[in-house]
Amino acid sequence: MKRTTYAKYAAAALAGTTVLAACGTESVGTGPKDAATLADTVADTSWVPRKVTVDGKDYVLPSKGAHKKARIVFRPGAADPDTGGGDSGGSVGCNSIGADVDIRGDSVKVSDLVRTLIGCPGAVGEFEEKFVGVFDNDLKARLEGPPGARTLTLTSPEHDTITLREAKPPALKGTRWSLGENAYLTLTKNNTVTGSLGCNTFHGRATVKHGTDNDGTIEFGRLATTRMMCAGPVMKTERELAAILDGKVSYQQEHDSLKITKAPGKSVTARAE
Repeated sequence: MKRTTYAKYAAAALAGTTVLAACGTESVGTGPKDAATLADTVADTSWVPRKVTVDGKDYVLPSKGAHKKARIVFRPGAADPDTGGGDSGGSVGCNSIGADVDIRGDSVKVSDLVRTLIGCPGAVGEFEEKFVGVFDNDLKARLEGPPGARTLTLTSPEHDTITLREAKPPALKGTRWSLGENAYLTLTKNNTVTGSLGCNTFHGRATVKHGTDNDGTIEFGRLATTRMMCAGPVMKTERELAAILDGKVSYQQEHDSLKITKAPGKSVTARAE
């Protein structure tokens, strides 16, 4: 039986970059070209664990609460034998999970798995236990479906399976984008923006012009802010954010991350909440 390592804290990779491949259904093989295809397509994309099948019985991700948090991201790399956990992982609805992942051909080797120790009640806890039991293994991968709607099936040597679905990237407008502790912004459909700089809240005009793929520009008007005074480091961060969210900026969205650039060396990366 494989040994699963538990830790109080685990690396949690919850955001990624969607790498698009050719349209149509993908079938992963074992040749060198296929190895690159699997690693390039699966890595840095958020995957939602939908179902775990153990001994022929299906365990489905609970539809209430857990599905909003459940995300797994693969970041392949060499395992560090002296460190538990790794850059791959995320959550299946309760605890954070971290692991090392090595992808070669259609093989996905998961090792050094660690997770936090939050008590997970009912169906959420049961789903997580079944997921970890299958995931911490030497798995075979099958990738199917068109870009943006792929299904990834991982099969263990015992023929148990995990079914994951490619997560849809959040909409640029209407999503609350976290800029750091207590700081965020939300772009609205009527060309306005609201948010917080970490202490003071703000609102104003923001006109989005889409470019190619997932980039473009945002024209920020003069932002109206509250005038609360906070601790020195917080106010310093506010001034830096306000300087970026001023006038015309470029943006690049990579799945659930949004990079806003005012000038070379002057940018901020936000995460979808």
